[in-house]
Amino acid sequence: MWQREGGRRAVGARLVRLLLALAAVATESAAGIPRRYTPDWPSLDSRPLPGWFDEAKFGVFVHWGVFSVPAWGSEWFWWHWQGERLPQYQRFMRDNYPPGFSYADFGPQFTARFFDPDRWADLFLAAGAKYVVLTTKHHEGFTNWPSPVSWNWNSKDVGPHRDLVGELGAAVRKRNIRYGLYHSLLEWFHPLYLLDKKNGFKTQHFVSAKTMPELYDLVNSYKPDLIWSDGEWECPDTYWNSTSFLSWLYNDSPVKDEVVVNDRWGQNCSCHHGGYYNCQDKYSPHSLPDHKWEMCTSVDRMSWGYRRDMTMSAIASEFEIISELVQTVSLGGNYLLNIGPTKDGLIVPIFQERLLAVGSWLQVNGEAIYASRPWREQYEKNTTSVWYTSKESAVYAIFLHWPDNGVLVLTYPITSSTTKVTMLGIEGELKWTTEYSVGLLISLPQLPPSALPVKFAWTVKLTDVK
Repeated sequence: MWQREGGRRAVGARLVRLLLALAAVATESAAGIPRRYTPDWPSLDSRPLPGWFDEAKFGVFVHWGVFSVPAWGSEWFWWHWQGERLPQYQRFMRDNYPPGFSYADFGPQFTARFFDPDRWADLFLAAGAKYVVLTTKHHEGFTNWPSPVSWNWNSKDVGPHRDLVGELGAAVRKRNIRYGLYHSLLEWFHPLYLLDKKNGFKTQHFVSAKTMPELYDLVNSYKPDLIWSDGEWECPDTYWNSTSFLSWLYNDSPVKDEVVVNDRWGQNCSCHHGGYYNCQDKYSPHSLPDHKWEMCTSVDRMSWGYRRDMTMSAIASEFEIISELVQTVSLGGNYLLNIGPTKDGLIVPIFQERLLAVGSWLQVNGEAIYASRPWREQYEKNTTSVWYTSKESAVYAIFLHWPDNGVLVLTYPITSSTTKVTMLGIEGELKWTTEYSVGLLISLPQLPPSALPVKFAWTVKLTDVK
């Protein structure tokens, strides 16, 4: 009983704080005063999400770092080898590298010799991506920019001898693509992080000397549109000083009006606090969430970084990727698709092919995706092969499979005498009728598969329906 009453008091206190924050927003807005956010979650969570992110819908994720040198197993190579000491990783190192070879010895081999940021940016543009998120630092601690607090373990001092973050940012922005930066809060083997861990995270030596200086430097140097935080799970947000950083980001940083952040800022923050929710890798809800979210997934289903031992069985098909994109957008999310370049800075052909397939599909069907909104019904409940989006007065029904009889049945749209039905990529109107207890019956174009605008996931556009 005491615990239950204590829980009620805690919930009540949180509700009061949230109501006070909302009241402050209303007061300042009415007075024309720029909103100031205090370093606490009720205030930070009250910040409206900048509109560009919801309109973008599709982005490309890039996992690239020293882990791209061994390029085996996954981007968690160092941890599996030296942290968990998994036998297969020990065996891999014995078979391929000399005795005494350390993870730091991989650094000079991360050359980025063939990295051409303009070619990458052209590929992302052709893929239809509206934003790109690059790994600035993974859990290994190596930074893809000349971090002033990562001496001799950054891309300027070691390996490429280039500012990879800056070069790609300049290239994508020339093409009007938004630029996001992934950043890991933790570093597996950093001495100061290990010291804080030994102290039960009651000290913040690592945060003060490494994490926070790097985050401030990234924002001030590259002015990202998005910060994709990660590596938060071992400690509460109070250890990371997350709310202090975010209040500065929203109030005083050079990107305060446009920047978007995710939800990985400390234990128990995922799916609860932040600008939009990742919740977990490859998160995919089954119904419409009440908060903006993003599904992040990878073309290689087994890894985020490039793997030399990658096989076709691990590669997502074009159909799988586009189906996920459609489902994600119908449920109000963004779709962030990851590829892993090689240590030389090449994007291998299978990754290029998958990205270009998305771009080809979006050239025809992008009207139903970009800047769309969830409709009152997100999908046909008797089949998950038809998904809905909406934009202004139009409703879009995206059907993943072509019906055998050439007639698409939709149970939810309510037609009128002025209803029009068309298919994106096909000229002219489609014939339709309604049948009681069945719904809207649409006669699809009688064309050979080669004459259809796309190979799967076709879009029917409905106007003047309810």
